[in-house]
Amino acid sequence: MKRIGLVPTTILVLGALYCLFPVSWVVVAATKTPGELFSTATFSFGSGLFSNLADLFAYRDGVFWLWMVNTILYAGGGALLSTLVSAAAGFALAKYRFPGRNAVFNVLIGGILVPGVVLAMPQYLLFSKIGLADTYWSVLLPQILHPYSIYLARVYSQAAIPDSLLEAGRLDGASEWLLLRRVALPMMVPGLVTIFLFQFVAIWNNFLLPFIMLGDDGKFPLTVGLYTMLAAGANQPSLYNLIITGTLVALVPLIALFLTMQRYWRTDLSSGAVKS
Repeated sequence: MKRIGLVPTTILVLGALYCLFPVSWVVVAATKTPGELFSTATFSFGSGLFSNLADLFAYRDGVFWLWMVNTILYAGGGALLSTLVSAAAGFALAKYRFPGRNAVFNVLIGGILVPGVVLAMPQYLLFSKIGLADTYWSVLLPQILHPYSIYLARVYSQAAIPDSLLEAGRLDGASEWLLLRRVALPMMVPGLVTIFLFQFVAIWNNFLLPFIMLGDDGKFPLTVGLYTMLAAGANQPSLYNLIITGTLVALVPLIALFLTMQRYWRTDLSSGAVKS
């Protein structure tokens, strides 16, 4: 039995190494000067981390910070709005009976199967028609309605919120809005944290949508901004170090977010263990 258990463990370790390998390369490469980047061994540390950071933050009068703020706005605002919409929609689909409920849910399931790449160009044409192309809204609004997040919210609220608790609240005179705000949402917190993290990471790493929607580099997120640096790097090889260093800096908020919000998962697992 122990030998059988080694197989999935080995697979997981290999998968972790596969995922961590490019991250470790970025960490090491960000420490190298332009001369060291192409002349030293792949995983040998360099001496240029602080100079790379200084050059990155000074590039084009600090445009990297503007891209960072834009990315936080898109990812944070989009993930928060998407989580709230998903919570309300998932709760309604799980706890209310109304005509067409199953049809709505089936359409959502079908929406999960549609890649975002397919929708990017029609979305651009739509926003261009109503005059919202090349605005912050053109990146924020398409991220709010996310079928998979609504599906997760429905599944979680169906399992975590007892119908008897809602009925007791209605007997006490609580409105449906009050039930959602004071009963449902607090019980859905671990599931909503998961939805928020999924959406935050997806929007943070999104490249195609802002690349199509935006023309003003003052509104670019990090993904598109670093891409423009990469394109310029064909004529300026010294920019490669700044791109790698910018990629490393872009990873820091994601790691910090996961380390900060994972306590909600631990709390939920602990409470479940106590109840059982």
